[in-house]
Amino acid sequence: MVAKIIIGKKLRGALQYNENKVLEGQADLLLASGFAGDVDQMNFHQRLQRFENLMMLKPSVKTNTLHISLNFDAVEKMDDATLQRIAIAYMDKIGFGDQPYLAYRHHDAAHDHVHLVTTNIQANGEAINLHNIGLLKSKKAREEIEVEFNLVKAKGKQYKPDPAIKPVNLEKALYGKTPTKRAISNTVNGVISSYKYASIAELNAILKQFNVIAERGAEDTAMFQKKGLVYSLLNEHGNKVGISIKSSSLYTKPTLTYLEKQFIQHKENRQEFKPALKTRIDTVLNTGKYNEQTFTEALKKQGIAVLFRRSDGGQIYGITFVDHQSKTVFNGSDLGKRYTAKTLTDQFKQGYPLLMAKSNPQQRTDNNRLSNNYKQDQIKFSANPLEALLKPTQENGSFLPKRKRRKKKKISI
Repeated sequence: MVAKIIIGKKLRGALQYNENKVLEGQADLLLASGFAGDVDQMNFHQRLQRFENLMMLKPSVKTNTLHISLNFDAVEKMDDATLQRIAIAYMDKIGFGDQPYLAYRHHDAAHDHVHLVTTNIQANGEAINLHNIGLLKSKKAREEIEVEFNLVKAKGKQYKPDPAIKPVNLEKALYGKTPTKRAISNTVNGVISSYKYASIAELNAILKQFNVIAERGAEDTAMFQKKGLVYSLLNEHGNKVGISIKSSSLYTKPTLTYLEKQFIQHKENRQEFKPALKTRIDTVLNTGKYNEQTFTEALKKQGIAVLFRRSDGGQIYGITFVDHQSKTVFNGSDLGKRYTAKTLTDQFKQGYPLLMAKSNPQQRTDNNRLSNNYKQDQIKFSANPLEALLKPTQENGSFLPKRKRRKKKKISI
């Protein structure tokens, strides 16, 4: 189980997000705790009023909203009663069992997930401390619940995360079945709360997977100079459609100022996921001959999306990897020389896996330029390094001659 926590100042927005999902048929009200009367008969404003009555007791506390999503492995299929028990146990363990809260079961992803909405203002007018609640309370609660309910552990090797975001249904959005603003908001909120990115370009590499793009406008425009940002829908050809929505009008306020703070944090905390991503890419590179299309398809099976950046003339000048498993994004150059657009496109032309190319005399000059670290990584990340190194390289049906081993010179000291 993975628990994701959003701490904010707009409970109305958090509640509205979930209520809109219910109206769209993508969620159901699973549980209402601390509500007098039949909550099913209450409208949005009546449900909101329950929280606002508490928040008015402590108006000096502006950060008064807790929006949590509990996400389960795709192999786990649970009934409503089980999810209710998990939600109750989790809220009790993080100290919110006596607070009024609403739990919604969402159906907009392949895996089960529950959203919880509450306030930290108590009936006595005191506020529950939200500082570092994820590490101090949620982590322990999650681990205990994983054991209690026999759930797939988030840190276990068997955990198979599944994207909690689905591409915007353009037909529904453009023809009024789902308002454009709501469609964009759902996607943007899901991405910025889940993925790690270090620039607008990297954020867009993720958003484009879900038919959305963020734009600052041309550098000579007032919007760019004032650090404005808008979000738009994309069609299947990657072209903008419909109206653009200002970032400041969305629920989580994903403005450029907010995102720039995220860039700094994400650039550092995504580093731990880099080795595993490189390993999975290497697994593909070392096991077959690829061109751009087959390489992209092979990585897709690994949960990695590949985006080639092209000039106006169609020339590839960059590559970006979006890892939907670790929810991170890296440019090829961030991973190392082996993963740059130039190295990969050159390799596509030659038609050999990189590990095989190492034994090809024609590639010896290029390979000598690689760092010692790269060579070590190449062997370390191979699925079967010994077999790969011992296996002779074949070209056009004939084996290449073995290289003569140079005698080491003895040095007397």
